[in-house]
Amino acid sequence: MFWILVGLLATIAGLLVRSRIASHVNRSTLTDDDLRRIEAGLPVEVDEPLDLEAIAEEEEAFWDESWDEPEEPFG
Repeated sequence: MFWILVGLLATIAGLLVRSRIASHVNRSTLTDDDLRRIEAGLPVEVDEPLDLEAIAEEEEAFWDESWDEPEEPFG
């Protein structure tokens, strides 16, 4: 009985996470025709242009993070 309850709760949690992710993803952003245009090197019209300033800030923040050095292998 315990494992059935755990499985049920895990399933419900998974469905909630999946629906939350799906609500944030705009599935109609690119169509098959848009992908064909991109593959052909042609421009694609979008509803909102990219915020290049925000992208640059995120990239700078990424590279400013400290990186852990790899550990030496034992042996």
